[in-house]
Amino acid sequence: MAQATGIGGVFLRADDPKALSSWYRTHLGIDLSQGAWMQSAGPTVFAPFPRDSTYFEQDRQVMLNFRVDDLDGLIAQLVAADIAVETRAEWDSEIGRFARIHDPEGNPIELWEPAGPAVG
Repeated sequence: MAQATGIGGVFLRADDPKALSSWYRTHLGIDLSQGAWMQSAGPTVFAPFPRDSTYFEQDRQVMLNFRVDDLDGLIAQLVAADIAVETRAEWDSEIGRFARIHDPEGNPIELWEPAGPAVG
């Protein structure tokens, strides 16, 4: 059977696409200058949520989740750049640690440092 083999792109509407791209490059290291972001291999969760879920803002259709290699270091960088970071002990589990931020357009972003070696 033919099937999807991975995420081919994430597309966001923005009031200022260039500024938003710059924000992602500056604060999360997502460099799109070559036309595509070459990601590190690892797991990707694709999970539809019930419409009434409170896992992320109910007025948002999508929440981005990025795997990160050093959550504490990234949190420190974000806080130094005056970006609000939320953490909750109940978000952390045997699969890893989590934090949440929002981009300048208000899109929710979950940052995930997987526990142990990345699953390939």
